[in-house]
Amino acid sequence: MSPKSTASIRSKAEDIDLEDVMSKEAQVYEGDEEFGGPEARKQLERKLVRKLDLRIFVGALLTRFFLGFVEAAFFPGALFLLSKWYTRKELGVRTALLSCGSLISNAFGSLIASGILDGMEGKLGHAAWRWLFFIEGALTILAAVCAIFILPDFPATSSKWLSDIEVRLAEKRMVEDAGVGDESETESGGQVHGLLMAITDWKVWWLALTLTSMVVSLSFNAYFPTLSATLGYNRTVTLLLCAPPWAFSTLVAFAVTRHSDKVGERFYHIAAPLLFGIVGFVIAISTMNTAARYVSLFLMAQSYAGFITFLAWVSNSIPRPPSKRAVALALINAFSQLGNVAGSYVWPTGWGPSYKNSYAICIATNGLTIVMCYVFKKHLDSLNKKAEAKEQAEGRPKGFRYLS
Repeated sequence: MSPKSTASIRSKAEDIDLEDVMSKEAQVYEGDEEFGGPEARKQLERKLVRKLDLRIFVGALLTRFFLGFVEAAFFPGALFLLSKWYTRKELGVRTALLSCGSLISNAFGSLIASGILDGMEGKLGHAAWRWLFFIEGALTILAAVCAIFILPDFPATSSKWLSDIEVRLAEKRMVEDAGVGDESETESGGQVHGLLMAITDWKVWWLALTLTSMVVSLSFNAYFPTLSATLGYNRTVTLLLCAPPWAFSTLVAFAVTRHSDKVGERFYHIAAPLLFGIVGFVIAISTMNTAARYVSLFLMAQSYAGFITFLAWVSNSIPRPPSKRAVALALINAFSQLGNVAGSYVWPTGWGPSYKNSYAICIATNGLTIVMCYVFKKHLDSLNKKAEAKEQAEGRPKGFRYLS
């Protein structure tokens, strides 16, 4: 759940005016005669609740389902598109560029939402939370329409904006990076074969479980305004305080992914931000001091650098065939959303304002992520050693190596 979603929910609650509803309920209970007595009132109330479920809950559920259905392919599709154009040592920074939109929205989304909720109430007869959907939804649709004409296809089908020699160079770069062609040389079994390869490869499921654990540890993202509110400032200042940690996180993500690409290493560039995140969780558990807790928010937010580097590692670790890589990216990303489901139960209001139990869960899942990444690194190292030994035995030059 994003900060702007949190703001929207808050606005809906204000729009409904729950305190007024509870007050009226108390008055009703004092006189059930107008409903034909207590039993008749209970029957009428059950009928009313069923109508509310049908009109509000089912409507909201279906809306969210279809919204998620059409947007589900975007992120794994974007990662796959990047992997078709950029070599393994170029992919980290490009993944950071893709993800920086999310980090920037974390920085300023709550503040923008607050402005809309405070300034658009009652405009043209609509509640402010509806305007939040109208405005941000319209911007999203505009961006999607522009993307149709701006985003390129794959190298082999980009002759409209690349010359023939540029197309051949783009394809040759990918062949040299993986040691084998990206299409005809690896897709002999067809796309369905790529699907079967992905779902039967234990590495895909290992990465999916690792990312799920990481997503749970990053679940503080959805409740960042709530955590910032524990510092004790008013709503506007609280939302302003949300911006610097995410701006810092964006800078760290670029620095970490750039260095990871430069040296051709992934694990330590994932583990280091996560370890600093653990330090942030420990600080938040240990004290209610305002300055210390605000510093902890910076340390928590920068752990997203490890998340972004991990996404690049997934593409690097499943290079061929492209159909398998596409399915693997989608499967790992989809499976990891179970972490968001679990994360929604990690931050109950009753655990606030210290949220010690919540931070303890994040420490545990962060630690588990690091251990699982280390096991995967050692596996890739063993594969690289086997490839090197085989090349030496056969007298062949150095070929493809996994980034570990």
